[in-house]
Amino acid sequence: MRRKIIPYNPKLKPLARQLRKRMTLSEVLLWNRLKRRQMMDYDFDRQRPLDEFIVDFYCKDLMLAIEIDGASHLDKTKADRERQARLESLGVRFLRFSDLDVKKNMESVLQTIERWIIEYE
Repeated sequence: MRRKIIPYNPKLKPLARQLRKRMTLSEVLLWNRLKRRQMMDYDFDRQRPLDEFIVDFYCKDLMLAIEIDGASHLDKTKADRERQARLESLGVRFLRFSDLDVKKNMESVLQTIERWIIEYE
């Protein structure tokens, strides 16, 4: 299957680079388990610009965005829903995890991602 390329606003590149340098603890923990094709040999990017947004993690081959919802998302639930709906309209699929789940239940998070990949690949 040919991978669908989702264009992005080039003005987001500096912000994405900045976010990669200042990842939260939960982002670092999950990134350490996704990078270098550790997740079922799939390549994930971190802080990836898509359209007018930046997602925490993205796999181009699966068109899968993984978001970690922490304290910064508490007052943005409506904006998060609208952002997710826009990206879903472009074919992106989402998995969302809480900051606490990543920190306390990493194996469960990884199993959820693996099950999703097996079901949708």
